[in-house]
Amino acid sequence: MKATEILSAEHRVIEQVLDCLERMAEHGERSGRIDVESAEKAIDFFRNFADRCHHGKEESHLFPAMEARGFPREGGPTGVMLYEHELGRGRVSAMSEAVAAAQAGDAAAARRFAEHARAYIALLRDHIEKEDHCLFTMADQALDEAEQSRLLEAFSRVESEHVGAGVHDRYLRLADELAAQFQVPTRESSTSGGRCCGH
Repeated sequence: MKATEILSAEHRVIEQVLDCLERMAEHGERSGRIDVESAEKAIDFFRNFADRCHHGKEESHLFPAMEARGFPREGGPTGVMLYEHELGRGRVSAMSEAVAAAQAGDAAAARRFAEHARAYIALLRDHIEKEDHCLFTMADQALDEAEQSRLLEAFSRVESEHVGAGVHDRYLRLADELAAQFQVPTRESSTSGGRCCGH
């Protein structure tokens, strides 16, 4: 098992919840209302599973390992990925603000939620494609077996120490609950072609 395979498997879970978010955005556009409970669950998932856990593994461990092997951050693939992580955080915050505004009676909040949700979905789908089809290939070519093993140990520590024991599995269950609710497929591998993360 390679560290990048762990990250790629997590991408499938993130894509699953992106599909659910897309249904929420469609509902918001049609009805002018936000499904607050579902939206809050999705935002919680993106903040904790996609960002704290998944991006945490990349930012604290994978990217530094690649940079130690000569990949530049400034103008390089890891720098592009970090920039996109920040863009994603901004969109998640904006979705959260729209949910709060809807609860306070703002009639235009559903439209704003849908707008930020769609931008986040497009960003993350493109980001995941670049990582799966370019960045992870670069990492696998650059990192030897010992480095891959160290990354796997570090990823385990992220889950147990930084995120918390059992939290990762709780978000996997949440992703499946949302998929069942919104009738989207669960964790299917993507077979689409990829774009390179440096472009």
